[in-house]
Amino acid sequence: MRIDDERESDNIEDRRGMSTGGKGLVGGGIGTLVIALVAMYFGVDPSVVLNQVGNLQPAQQQAAPAPSSPEDEREKKMMAKVLGSTEDTWSALFQSSSSQYERPKLVLFTGQVESACGSAQAAMGPFYCPGDHKLYLDMSFFNDLATRYGAPGDFAQAYVVAHEVGHHVQNLLGIADQVHNAQQRASETQSNALQVRMELQADCFAGIWAYHADQAHHILESGDVEEALAAASGVGDDRLQQQARGVVVPESFTHGSSAQRMRWFSAGAKTGDIKQCDTFKAARL
Repeated sequence: MRIDDERESDNIEDRRGMSTGGKGLVGGGIGTLVIALVAMYFGVDPSVVLNQVGNLQPAQQQAAPAPSSPEDEREKKMMAKVLGSTEDTWSALFQSSSSQYERPKLVLFTGQVESACGSAQAAMGPFYCPGDHKLYLDMSFFNDLATRYGAPGDFAQAYVVAHEVGHHVQNLLGIADQVHNAQQRASETQSNALQVRMELQADCFAGIWAYHADQAHHILESGDVEEALAAASGVGDDRLQQQARGVVVPESFTHGSSAQRMRWFSAGAKTGDIKQCDTFKAARL
């Protein structure tokens, strides 16, 4: 990925090296960690776990992080450039429809973090919190992405950030609220199906970013799209469930299968047309 010449966003909140007081999540501990692991492996929407612990008294965080290493700074710089690229892309797209894009913050953390949605463990993976309009990412997830899910590479990492930004776009457009309201009236299976369409649309929005960023700055190199597709495939519900328990239960999907996630990222990346990302009206996912 050619991103060296991209501008760095200043909407990075680096909390790495900051630790929470006590034994991590207050009232949670090992039990909460187990729930978080289940959430990750079974493709459960992170907000399910976040909401369960959101009303607990938050643990206190140290005011000052540990000194950063050169590697920490390199990682932060890359994330700042990826975030800056998404900001430029979505700002232009919103402007074209006479709207203004609100730029989200990206919080880098280590181990666990407090958000407006509650306490979260790194084991849950990256997530977006609509309560504070922030993306949360423990950089160690990228090690898992490469080794456990078979998706190494800088563009695979960029896809992860762009997917979470996609959720922010859904929030700004009012899509997230509409889906949440519909889920309140739905059965568990219907709610899961709606969540799948949400996640697949976020994948498509990630593809929209890739298309327009490349059109504007030629960021794509040979193999980049394949890296993103490998990441989308690696975190598909069917693959995660097969790895975790050897059985695939489509009714419990919350993010979509590997094939679906690749298909919808490709839909955005090939066309750059937001209208092609309407997963809620699609007869075939």
